[in-house]
Amino acid sequence: MQQIQNFINGAFVPPANGQYLDNYNPATGKVYSYIPDSDAPDVEQAFQAASAAYPQWKLTSLEDRFKILNRIAELIDENNEALALAESIDQGKPVWLAKNEMTRAGQNFRFFATAAMQFASESHHMEGHAINYTLRQSIGVVGCISPWNLPLYLFTWKIAPALATGNCVIAKPSEITPMTAYLLGDLCIKAGLPAGVLNIVHGLGPKVGNAMVSHPKIKAISFTGGTSTGKHIASVAAPMFKKLSLELGGKNPNIIFADCDFDKALKTTVNTSFLNQGEICLCGSRILVERPIYEKFKSALVEEVKHLKVGNPLLKESKVGAIVSKMHYDKVLSYIELAKTEGGNILCGGTALHPEGENAEGWYIAPTIIEGLAYNCRTNTEEIFGPVVSIMPFDTTEEALTMANCTEYGLACSVWTNDLTKAHTVAASIESGIVWINCWLLRDLRTPFGGVKQSGVGREGGWEAMRFFTEAKNVCIKY
Repeated sequence: MQQIQNFINGAFVPPANGQYLDNYNPATGKVYSYIPDSDAPDVEQAFQAASAAYPQWKLTSLEDRFKILNRIAELIDENNEALALAESIDQGKPVWLAKNEMTRAGQNFRFFATAAMQFASESHHMEGHAINYTLRQSIGVVGCISPWNLPLYLFTWKIAPALATGNCVIAKPSEITPMTAYLLGDLCIKAGLPAGVLNIVHGLGPKVGNAMVSHPKIKAISFTGGTSTGKHIASVAAPMFKKLSLELGGKNPNIIFADCDFDKALKTTVNTSFLNQGEICLCGSRILVERPIYEKFKSALVEEVKHLKVGNPLLKESKVGAIVSKMHYDKVLSYIELAKTEGGNILCGGTALHPEGENAEGWYIAPTIIEGLAYNCRTNTEEIFGPVVSIMPFDTTEEALTMANCTEYGLACSVWTNDLTKAHTVAASIESGIVWINCWLLRDLRTPFGGVKQSGVGREGGWEAMRFFTEAKNVCIKY
């Protein structure tokens, strides 16, 4: 059985304590590998390696940084199928979906490698007196903590801009989905990334993550994950005056007006609800439909969802795979039971599934649509993060906005209408960091990404990420 290692100072090394954790295949519910149960000494070892590598890396020319990071992108592309298979086995998502995410992981490195060559600063001329210019300088050693739902994509989304701006990185992938991060270490060696520039420490959040966040010399933390964990990180890091970027939970509305393109809205809503088993922070878990088309849309949606094939992620016909872990599987099922007690009517799904053969003990849940819930009940305001959505009618734009804005989250929203004025009105009034009009998950890497309220602090992507991983220094020269 494979034993994953930490990647520190350009080499694969075992955890200092010699302890390992079980790593499960969600599709079978069985252990298939072991990962380091690392602790503070491993983080300190990684810090020492990163600290030693930093002076040279920050002085490495932009062109040389570009060549190395772009080579990592090329190697991800060349190994797309192998990485996708590893991620599918590790996370439970269909392998066809994992291939798309490996492509996006390569794009992350390529985009930020290029961005480093074009990252410019400002100057301000004081007529007759002086000129001010801004230096954007790397921070030093930074920490990146990524989640289990889009493992390599979100791992590279953080690492690439940190490296491109001249920082050295200590990165912690989720202990639930460590495999592609482990494989990335080998690609970095092949690409010629200097030892110590990127260090990957596997293990549990309370041990590895907390050691990173509380380390006095790790100067910035970029975290994607649950809101409760984000609150803890902020409570530890803020008094230490670390830079913080927190991309947290979501409870996203999908607002469908009667004047929408019905077929396009229907097809996309199936994806917004159940792509990656609903385990995407951007998934639309609350479907709000204008009353004139509510019954028609509801019936069509239920019919489409009933035909989604749930099963072995390695099969091409599987559209929905396995839930990532037993703990999360139990959580999602508990919310379905909660919805019933809150008056919800299960239109489809609502049960665990047990495929035949080797997948019989895997963690599968039928895509679930629930009707009849109050818009502000727990099921409609708490993040479930699984293949469970609610559907509700509304009568006016104002009512739709009240329903959409009722949660403590504010990450993303989709709006479906052919009325341009209505689209702009809703986009301006929705409490959300991202608004898609007549589309979903259409991502331009140049745009700012992040949420409001309890969906996070700060923005990632484009120049926002480059600015986060640098410090601004103003230089004033008097004539």
